[in-house]
Amino acid sequence: MSDAETPPDSEFDPVAPNTGEEFEPVDVFPDSDDFDLRPGADSCYKCSTCDTNCPVAEVDDDFPGPKFQGPEQWRLKQSDDDYTVDDSVMDCSNCMRCDNACPSGVPLSQMHNTARGEYVSEQMDKLSVEYIRNRILANYRTSAFLASKVPRLANFAMNFGPARWVMEKTLGVTSERDFPAFAKQTFRDWWADRGGQVQSRENAREARERRGLPEDADKKVAYFHGCYSNYNTPEVAKAMVRVYEHFGYEVVAPEQKCSGTPMFANGMLDDARRHAETNVSSMSELVEEGYHAIASCTSCSMALRQEYPELFDIEGIDEVAENTFEAIEYLRIHEDLKGEVQAADVDGELAEEFAYHAPCHSRNQGLDRQAVELFRDLDGAAVEDVGDSCSGISGTYGWKEEKYEKSMEIGEEMFEHMEHAEGETGMTECPTCAMQMEHGSGYEIRHPLELLEAALVE
Repeated sequence: MSDAETPPDSEFDPVAPNTGEEFEPVDVFPDSDDFDLRPGADSCYKCSTCDTNCPVAEVDDDFPGPKFQGPEQWRLKQSDDDYTVDDSVMDCSNCMRCDNACPSGVPLSQMHNTARGEYVSEQMDKLSVEYIRNRILANYRTSAFLASKVPRLANFAMNFGPARWVMEKTLGVTSERDFPAFAKQTFRDWWADRGGQVQSRENAREARERRGLPEDADKKVAYFHGCYSNYNTPEVAKAMVRVYEHFGYEVVAPEQKCSGTPMFANGMLDDARRHAETNVSSMSELVEEGYHAIASCTSCSMALRQEYPELFDIEGIDEVAENTFEAIEYLRIHEDLKGEVQAADVDGELAEEFAYHAPCHSRNQGLDRQAVELFRDLDGAAVEDVGDSCSGISGTYGWKEEKYEKSMEIGEEMFEHMEHAEGETGMTECPTCAMQMEHGSGYEIRHPLELLEAALVE
């Protein structure tokens, strides 16, 4: 009789193995205060699916791939007291596609982040150019804050040819890319000038009245706008606020720092933890009051809902993770978003054919098709998926001089698909993917929230 034909009265229970009372498990790894990732390592049966789905391994023959960086390196580290983290862990772009690819649910990115953090903390020379460069890139929020005080001067200086050449020669920041422009007014300045939460509450009440909803309907969200929407593309953050108010939601913009995504990718876990403590503290208080956390950047939502609870033990972190959503995802869940889009039309500058790229961190959250499906029946615009390849930039990865060519090679498939798409305007939820798309194609890039605002908000 096969396993499939086991009779219903059988005592076989795969969840509780019949080890017998005398069984004593072998203590393979010594006791440790570190994160216990052994269950994940033991789940790996070396199928190499993660390696075949790794965009870095595809273009870099010297990169050993996610399987080595995760479970194999973890086993070596636990069983060999003299083993040090291999420096190739810094070549991982943190795209997290390996998490999606693994058929056994091995927490590969968690292992990579943990190993990278240990490498930077214990093995990396803190006076090296690489460390200083990575620290600057990882803490983009600091640079952006300073630049936002003098945006015109910053925009000129950051893209001044000789200055870019000096940055490449001294810090290893590629001179091939144009630095993103800083907005003349940040989102938070606009938010304060507009009236902040008080004005949003009033706008939400008016929208509820138009929709025939109770004035005191429990519709309120806490917006995690992230660094880029604050300093570089406030139009995305403004679109998010207006779209949510259109549906009757009161929006708050709590105190926040960087999500930590560039810090994870560069092994700066101490920096990431400091930022996470602020974010979790402010967001958890609002979650307790009935708010949900909303992010317009898929890397930010990924950080709050997956990487934070994987890497940090901070009070309130699980509640924040459980109540964090990507902005359009949340509306698809709680509103008839598709119905409203089907009944709408769009004209003007956003009446376009869009070439849409789903970020890797969007795929990890199961959101890779939502923009294409949502706007399929929108009159006046069309959205075409340009494939499932990685854009290649992976946050700070493609800004490093020694990795620039690899990032462009990874992005070749996306560039080719964009070239053959009907439209010449790109679309994505990720700001760094947008940089890569614009850099490789010359297309203007828009966020789905901008199109949603043009279709729904008068």
